[in-house]
Amino acid sequence: MSEELTAADIRILEQLQKDASLSTGELADKVGLSQSPCWRRLQRLKEEGYIKGQVALLNREKLGPGMIIFAVIKMTTLTPEQRAQFIRTIEVTPQILECHTIFGEMDIMLKIDAISMPWYQEFIFDVLLKLPGVVDVQSTVTLKELKYTTALPLRGAKAL
Repeated sequence: MSEELTAADIRILEQLQKDASLSTGELADKVGLSQSPCWRRLQRLKEEGYIKGQVALLNREKLGPGMIIFAVIKMTTLTPEQRAQFIRTIEVTPQILECHTIFGEMDIMLKIDAISMPWYQEFIFDVLLKLPGVVDVQSTVTLKELKYTTALPLRGAKAL
């Protein structure tokens, strides 16, 4: 059973969201704990699923030109098998960075990493429109990324 998060747990999670490459000793120094208790808390946070994994965040601009496109999809009713096939295809398509179900006239929102507009046009016909149950796709191309973060707010800070 999961324990409540303590102030020390929250400090650990905040530091790891900034830099997951910290050693246990460095992390302990930053959060004001000794190394052994910090290590035990870190293990508990992993075991209880608060920490899903640790990854390197890559600089998209260094990897070459590209664009982020948000595609919203209108769906028909799917059988359980079709829904499973839809989810499998979404999960194995690397250009689809995120997938969310949404309220409103459309049903699904995708965040897609596209190389170019001609590439995206082919992607619509070769991938999106071949997904089970897809009726309509509407796309919005982003011009500039104004904010990007993977860090989750942990202290209930209010938006300004």
